[in-house]
Amino acid sequence: MSNSIRIDILTLHPEMFSPLQHSIIKRGIDAGLLDIRIHNIRDFGRGRYKQVDDAPYGGGSGMVMRIDVIDECLRSVQSDEAHVLLMDPVGKTFAHADALRLAKKTHLIFVCGHYEGIDARVRENLVDETLSIGDFVLTGGELPAMVIVDALARHIKGVLGNSGSLRHESFSDGLLEAPQFTRPREYRGWEVPTILLSGHHAKIDSWRKERSIVLTQQLRPDLDKKSFDTDDNSE
Repeated sequence: MSNSIRIDILTLHPEMFSPLQHSIIKRGIDAGLLDIRIHNIRDFGRGRYKQVDDAPYGGGSGMVMRIDVIDECLRSVQSDEAHVLLMDPVGKTFAHADALRLAKKTHLIFVCGHYEGIDARVRENLVDETLSIGDFVLTGGELPAMVIVDALARHIKGVLGNSGSLRHESFSDGLLEAPQFTRPREYRGWEVPTILLSGHHAKIDSWRKERSIVLTQQLRPDLDKKSFDTDDNSE
């Protein structure tokens, strides 16, 4: 039986999430495997103008999102099974293993930070973990949330049309995926490797494994080292 997952996203910019209504994500939604709900944090804002931020204590530039507003929005969608994620540059860098892990949850809540920051008490008291998609700063947590939703959704059984393709994707075995080719066989003097036209599947598999290792060593030596470290530790 296919597992399904509910995903609540708390944001100040609900309109940014239209990409989740297309492609593989939409397929998962239509199949009842993904239940994605977008919530406007501003609905819980304070006063006539629905204020969601305030000046930081101790001084400093910019505005900071209020914990009380976020807490009320969060409690409106909470469940006993909910696993709450804060999108923040200070968080752990999201990786393939995290996508596999989160895809097994039944309820995820994403809190998208904005402005100059978010009250630190949110991270310390209201969420289960804090994630980042890299060592850089974005305008808000909306794009990281979409990236993570897309990455984990692929690992929910039934979302991908061909689940077998997951076994050959980059990072599935700690290496980058081998190069792929299709028609035309020759284009502007650039030819498809002869081995791929041979029909000899064992040799093709061996070639792909070799090219995967070489490509990883060339483009992502950090991954190559991790792969070897894992192999060493498993012995």
